[in-house]
Amino acid sequence: MALTQVSSNKCAGGFQKVFEHESTELKCKMKFAVYLPPKAETDKCPVMYWLSGLTCTEQNFITKAGSQLAAAEHGIIIVAPDTSPRGCNIEGEDENWDFGTGAGFYVNATQDPWKTNYRMYAYVTEELPKLINANFPTDPDRMSVSGHSMGGHGALICALKNPGKYKAVSAFAPICNPMQCPWGQKAFAGYLGSDRSTWEAYDATVLAASYSGPQLNILIDQGQDDQFLSASQLLPDNLIAVCSEKKIPVVFRLQPTCCSRDRENRQKCNGVRRRNPGSIPNF
Repeated sequence: MALTQVSSNKCAGGFQKVFEHESTELKCKMKFAVYLPPKAETDKCPVMYWLSGLTCTEQNFITKAGSQLAAAEHGIIIVAPDTSPRGCNIEGEDENWDFGTGAGFYVNATQDPWKTNYRMYAYVTEELPKLINANFPTDPDRMSVSGHSMGGHGALICALKNPGKYKAVSAFAPICNPMQCPWGQKAFAGYLGSDRSTWEAYDATVLAASYSGPQLNILIDQGQDDQFLSASQLLPDNLIAVCSEKKIPVVFRLQPTCCSRDRENRQKCNGVRRRNPGSIPNF
């Protein structure tokens, strides 16, 4: 499949690139970012797929996270796709920030008018990895997935629905039980319909309850004062309870919140980051 390079920037000894291609799953042009570490010039490298959250594009992670330094050090390719189809001209797709454009929720829609284009689950688990492996020096046997918020939900379901496919899964402030929160209920009703039994295939807490694959180690990082945590949009306790019952290992890191007017608290936050420096999981 043809790729068109949109941009290329030297970064941390490697290259941060953005490409565009015609997606067969989404029936539209899609962009994805890929960071190629220096090691990729001579060797095949493990690849981490980063799934971003609501309203994001392929740009958010590559411009805000600073992940290129760690990826360069450890020789990891990072792929960051967009969060939804773009420019499909579906009526209503741009009316809400939490549904439609920028809010694909990493599901395969079954309802009109979304089912033709909104197939982000198939895109990130099948089409995109095939495209990446065919065009870049990846080691397809060493693949991991991570993400934030809606993308954290995406990362968790990708790993739980595909036992053994990913060597590691991590999530930052993920939506852990979308069937039980307003964001998830809105998205699932729109994309999947009113039959709640069909929603279970895309809910990490439900999937964990029936998981029977090889051992899966899950890392969840969560800010303790996250407004969406207190608004019951994320519900990590529900997932942790199920994983505990199923003996699925979970490391849950509740991070303190920095405050520019609180020097002591800021120092504590910096200490946490030094003890847990990387957002890149081990392979």
